[in-house]
Amino acid sequence: MWDAIGHALSITGSMTWEITWALILGFTLSAVVQAVVRRSTVVRLLGDDRPRTLALSAGLGAASSSCSYAAVALARSLFRKGADFTAAMAFEIASTNLVIELGVILALLMGWQFTLAEFVGGPVMIVVLAVLFRVLLRERLLRSAREQAERGLAGSMEGHAAMDMSVGGEGGFLGRLLSRRGFTSVSHIFVMEWAAILRDLVAGLLIAGAIAAWVPDEFWRTFFLSGHPLAARLVGPLVGPLVAIATFVCSIGNVPLAVVLWKGGISFGGVIAFIYADLLILPILNIYRKYYGPRMAAFLLATFYGAMVVAGYVVEFAFGGLGLIPNQADARIPEEGASWNYTTWLNIAFLLLAAALLVRFLRTGGPAMLRMMSGAPEAEEATGAGGGDRR
Repeated sequence: MWDAIGHALSITGSMTWEITWALILGFTLSAVVQAVVRRSTVVRLLGDDRPRTLALSAGLGAASSSCSYAAVALARSLFRKGADFTAAMAFEIASTNLVIELGVILALLMGWQFTLAEFVGGPVMIVVLAVLFRVLLRERLLRSAREQAERGLAGSMEGHAAMDMSVGGEGGFLGRLLSRRGFTSVSHIFVMEWAAILRDLVAGLLIAGAIAAWVPDEFWRTFFLSGHPLAARLVGPLVGPLVAIATFVCSIGNVPLAVVLWKGGISFGGVIAFIYADLLILPILNIYRKYYGPRMAAFLLATFYGAMVVAGYVVEFAFGGLGLIPNQADARIPEEGASWNYTTWLNIAFLLLAAALLVRFLRTGGPAMLRMMSGAPEAEEATGAGGGDRR
């Protein structure tokens, strides 16, 4: 028993070591962007569901939080402040599926093809969802959802979603970013993003390590019909989201498990659909119920699932036709642990960067903000751009 647990923890540790520098890089870049994009600008640009607006929604979402809970809370906040519902949902999808850190970790653990597929399939999912909303979403249901949203029932990460820590004032991008206030803002966003996703990231790594160590590959090959190539391609995007819903892991925490599933035999499109389904795990479906009512929650489950499946199929057959799907036999799960290679040197360098940002966070009022992450959004909005000492 202890040998089995040790093996699982060893795989978890190896995965963690492999991706540490990439996560720090991704969250730093994301923090830099968020530090100079004001929340009020986002609301102003998302007033309808025209193609141009949806493209802006995707772009602004990609520059936002990668925490699924915070993304869902922020989407409701935008909807309450006047954003179009379809645009708010597009923003939500992009916030968790088109962010920098997800692309970096996918490339590192699975290959650049998966990163490319993620950024191709994400817009496809948004387009399909917009069409489904245009055809199926009735005004009465939307009005009911808005009334429920206005009640302001708490979900998760409400305070984090309400905080606008961007740097205002005059000056260009670099001027604001390189100022003392810019450094403070980046440090605050960086640490808050880590705090928001840490639970799911740790859970994902532990679950992936346990499944990799304890579940035979033969089980997954049978489950995903990997012995029948066409059937596997057809089944993968259908079952990928269902596996995600059952695992409860969201944000980028589901990427380590995606590695295990890919090695086990799920199709290429199934992997992508699985990663997109972080917005359909059971706790988030319950938050949709609180935010928008049970009927809209059911509507979002059906339409999101349909859009994920279609995006998975588009990726599967488009990348297959272009010969861009990597050889599944080459899939590997990191197990070698730390050694003196480029990963170790990159981890040392980026851990020093993370330490510098953490020190700045601690010295400029960050801990007080951290305690308010799950607080009432109205309280956080009153604090303005993050509070604390901005020197």
